[in-house]
Amino acid sequence: MLSKKKQKEPIVSEINVIGKNTTIIGDIIAEGDFRVEGNLEGNIKTNGKIVIGASGKIKGKIECSEADIEGLFSGELLASNLLTLKATAIITGNVIISKLAVEPGAEFNATCTMKNAVKELNNGQTKQEKTA
Repeated sequence: MLSKKKQKEPIVSEINVIGKNTTIIGDIIAEGDFRVEGNLEGNIKTNGKIVIGASGKIKGKIECSEADIEGLFSGELLASNLLTLKATAIITGNVIISKLAVEPGAEFNATCTMKNAVKELNNGQTKQEKTA
């Protein structure tokens, strides 16, 4: 007797690109990752990762799981995991993140709030981490 196994559909991660000579004014909502090399004035919300390339500029609100920034960002950024600022990044506004990595040379002129700053120790006690 042959048994039929349910095959799961593979999870396909979309990668969306806003090109270097492209300007978008408006809001974007997506499930996949985004790479911005052009200009975006508006809000972008995704469960994926957002990369602002060296020529990319975003003015507005970003909600994502992770963000890598090489270009310019001005506004409010909410990243549920890691925010990485490359040496050429220029950030202004409000930032709410869990983890932050900054390369030397990056300009970080923002109010920063780090969520999940309490870690559980092995013996069940909690320890408050200091935030930047």
